[in-house]
Amino acid sequence: MIEILKEELILAAGCTEPLAIAYASAIVRDNLGDKVDKLILNLSGNVIKNVNSVTIPNTDGAKGLKAACIAGFIAGDSKLLLEAIKDVEDSKKEEIKKNLDKIEVVINHAKDDAKLYISIEGIYKDNKVLVEIKHTHTNITKIEKNGKLIFENDCDNTSVDTVLADRSILNIEDIYKFAKEGNIDEVTALIESQIKCNYSIALEGMIGNYGCQIGKTIHNNTNDEMIKAIALAAAGSDARMSGSKLPVMTNNGSGNQGITLSVPIIYYARNNKYNNEELLRALVFANLINVYIKMGIGRLSSYCGAVCAEGRDVDFIKKVITNGLATDSGIICDGAKESCASKIATSLQSGLLAYQMAKKDLVFPNNCGIVKDNFEDTLDNVWTVAKDGMQVTDEVILNVMI
Repeated sequence: MIEILKEELILAAGCTEPLAIAYASAIVRDNLGDKVDKLILNLSGNVIKNVNSVTIPNTDGAKGLKAACIAGFIAGDSKLLLEAIKDVEDSKKEEIKKNLDKIEVVINHAKDDAKLYISIEGIYKDNKVLVEIKHTHTNITKIEKNGKLIFENDCDNTSVDTVLADRSILNIEDIYKFAKEGNIDEVTALIESQIKCNYSIALEGMIGNYGCQIGKTIHNNTNDEMIKAIALAAAGSDARMSGSKLPVMTNNGSGNQGITLSVPIIYYARNNKYNNEELLRALVFANLINVYIKMGIGRLSSYCGAVCAEGRDVDFIKKVITNGLATDSGIICDGAKESCASKIATSLQSGLLAYQMAKKDLVFPNNCGIVKDNFEDTLDNVWTVAKDGMQVTDEVILNVMI
């Protein structure tokens, strides 16, 4: 579980898919040099979908695939991984803006089996450099220069399991026991960084006029403490989807999932005087539960990941999650953009209702739609619907968007 947390809790300054493109593009420049005539992107559909409409940090409001790629090539620092374009000088911002129309960028929909697939080829005169990423946002699998292989990290085309620690060990009982009693010293610094970063961007969303201001709208129309916690999470997404360069601690490769599972817990713990260890252990639990619920779906899909990031005893927790999944499973993912904040708010409000139901010992019964008596069977149904049933949905959404 420690290894899983170390793999999942990664800082990203901006939406993760465009940052992965910027990271790969920066590696292209590292090997090609500072000049490029043409950039050819071959991307899986889910990557195209998640970059198509999102604002790229430090580009003065530019959106989409071309902006992410050019920003990474001109100003990216590959050593910073998913923070590759977090610090961009004003002169570089101007250079990015000038080159948005100058550098030719070709975008192709790759039919690779990997849900997360990025290949970027940079061409300058007679020189070519190709960089490939698969499965996770920083998993470089190939670097070629002028047809010569200079780096290779071979992995299975179809499964993220080949590059990550074994997640099959995860179940609610063991996650609960580990979060409550286990030695979490090795991940304390990571969790504390999650607290600092994710709460900071939530406050930034409340202060600034980002996106459609979902968080501020909710916050300004309630006196309820729990709804204000939901508003803060939505505000974090408002800022993140609309170009804030503040870093976010991700989960499952998603900053929005990281925000959704952490910000309400942080707000509630601070306002109800829980001590620091209690907050840390609550976040260990929330992070691992999110990984567990999402592992049967995949890191990228047509299923909105924010609904997985929901938060007594194990039986009570199972009731809460069952109620939540029965209500909001099936919210589509139509890419990263301003409306992600409202989907986070909707999912968290559903989670709050699920919690209030469980407090009254109310849980949706067996055969209520996808719900089964056994929690694991319910979760398996959700995985099946999200992974298999929504494959065509994914293709339709992408076609509608582009």
